[in-house]
Amino acid sequence: MQIIRELQELRNLVRRWRENNRRIALVPTMGALHAGHMALIAEAKQRADRVIVSIFVNPTQFGPNEDLAGYPRREAEDAAMLEAAGIEVLWAPSVEVMYPEGFATSISVKGVGEVLDGAARPGHFDGVATVVAKLFGQALPDLALFGEKDFQQLAVIRRMVADLNMRVGIVGVPTERDADGLALSSRNAYLTAEERVAARVLPDSLNEAAAAITAGQPVAGVLDAAKAKLAAAGFDPIDYVVLCDAATLKPTEVATGALRLLAAARLGRARLIDNIEVNAPA
Repeated sequence: MQIIRELQELRNLVRRWRENNRRIALVPTMGALHAGHMALIAEAKQRADRVIVSIFVNPTQFGPNEDLAGYPRREAEDAAMLEAAGIEVLWAPSVEVMYPEGFATSISVKGVGEVLDGAARPGHFDGVATVVAKLFGQALPDLALFGEKDFQQLAVIRRMVADLNMRVGIVGVPTERDADGLALSSRNAYLTAEERVAARVLPDSLNEAAAAITAGQPVAGVLDAAKAKLAAAGFDPIDYVVLCDAATLKPTEVATGALRLLAAARLGRARLIDNIEVNAPA
């Protein structure tokens, strides 16, 4: 497997693939790979002739009091996992390559990028949109794959691609979970053994809330009950537990149409997010 760190080397490789009519998939990551990432990679290999996996811990999507310095970095272990999975190219640029001196551009996605995590983490999705746009310009993929665990991120990227007429297909891949239902995340490594047991309350609460909404119970009361369960389990603060229109992510208390239940809350050092699809009452 090639580990490429310089942009011109990546461009030369992509050009050769293009000359040979290869279909290219990109799987953007921040490293600390787990089974969720590997599911994206497996799907990418099914859909494309060549797969590029990127690892870049993007500083512009972290707030001033967030975990940029402590975010898990383990490139050697990640590279071994990718090689075992048959990946040919790891794109691992430095901050200086990604944001060279004089860099002055930022992409802001209104609407879906301003609510939920956009409100709780100001500037976060500007950083996400900007780095993903750069990755698309660097790797020139035919398609890119993202996990549905960060459903808002997926919505932001889809909006950006549509608005900017980018020629890349966006594929959402269902969330990978541990046996007890907790969504896989690199930040789960922050949890202590006791917190890891408590963390299962997050998916349990969402599943119970989704079932209650589908059964026709009032949305506001269901969401309040879910927040109370999270608080009792030790989650603090609870940024949001909200029912949204699945396309626009506008919060709603009217359970009709395509719906998504989303939550974000902190447990110890870890800020956990999750979401599930909700069926409207018959």
